[in-house]
Amino acid sequence: MSVQENLRLDEEEIAAWNAHDVERALAIFPDDVVWSDVSSPQPFHSKDAIGQYLHGWFSAFPDIKITVKNRVITEDQVAAELEFVGTNSGPLQLAPGTPPIPATNRTVHGKGTYFVRFKDGQAVEVRSYPDAAGMIMQLGLMPMPGS
Repeated sequence: MSVQENLRLDEEEIAAWNAHDVERALAIFPDDVVWSDVSSPQPFHSKDAIGQYLHGWFSAFPDIKITVKNRVITEDQVAAELEFVGTNSGPLQLAPGTPPIPATNRTVHGKGTYFVRFKDGQAVEVRSYPDAAGMIMQLGLMPMPGS
């Protein structure tokens, strides 16, 4: 694939997140996609599992907005640094199988990185690294350093 096509697909995924549109976000993935997120002990091995992950973010932060700050693109991969902002006005599911944390109604200014591998016009592998500790501190669920 070309660098331009990978950029287009990555921008479409960010637009889907910012529209809070799970189906649109899932459209770039094949059925056998693998998504590893630092906050989950096991990778997500299906579009259904990724859909649940996305619903979790959109439920916890219904107004989440992502901005890509830096991006490196090759013929088969995208690596990006991002920032996000959102108000935690819904339950937060930190890991599958754990009880959700009630909304704090606090606004989070978060950061993260992700890596996507593309093949035949689809995102076949994702590795995401949101700053979960920074987010948890801003939500008041963990003490800030020095407090």
